[in-house]
Amino acid sequence: MAERSFLNGRLVLMGTIGLILFLLPATIALKEGECEVCVKAVNTFVETLSDETKKDTKRIEDEFRGFCKKAKNKEQRFCYYLGGVEDSATGILGELSKPISWSMPAEKICEKLKKKDAQICDLRYDKQIDLTTVDLKKLKVRDLKKILSDWDEECDGCLEKTDFIKRIEELKHKYVKTEL
Repeated sequence: MAERSFLNGRLVLMGTIGLILFLLPATIALKEGECEVCVKAVNTFVETLSDETKKDTKRIEDEFRGFCKKAKNKEQRFCYYLGGVEDSATGILGELSKPISWSMPAEKICEKLKKKDAQICDLRYDKQIDLTTVDLKKLKVRDLKKILSDWDEECDGCLEKTDFIKRIEELKHKYVKTEL
C-alpha cells in the first residue's frame, strides 16, 4: 500500500513538471508591444540588406556594425547590447545574423535575443504627449519632468506633482502651438 501511494505521488509530480514544461514556451513568447525597439530596429536593418547579403552571416554582422554607426537614441542602445558598436561590453551578433540568414521574422529573433539578454526587450520608445489634449494631472511625475526637460526648462523648488503641473502651465504658451 505504501508503495502504491509513493507511485501515485511520483506520477502527480511528473504530471506537474510536464505541465510546466508544456506551458513554458507560451510564457516566453513576446506580448503585444514588447521588445518594440528590437522589433523595429531588426525590421529596419533587414530592409537595408540585399538578398545576397541575407545569406551570409559574416556580411550581415558587418552590415549591422555599419547600421549601428548611424543609429541614434534607443537603436544605438540596442546596438550596444548586441555588440554592434565598438564600446560594447558583449557581443551576441551571431544570435542576430544566423536567424536573419534563415529569414526568421523580427519578433522571433527578438524572442531569442531576450533569452540571451533581457535588457534588449526593456528598451522602449518615449511616448509622445499631445499637450493640447492631455490632462496633466493624469501624467506621472516622470512624464512631467520629461516635458520640462524637452523644453530645456527646469522647475526649481518643485517637490509635488502640482508644482510641476503649475510650471508646465506657465510655460505652455511658449512651447505649444495652438491652431485656431
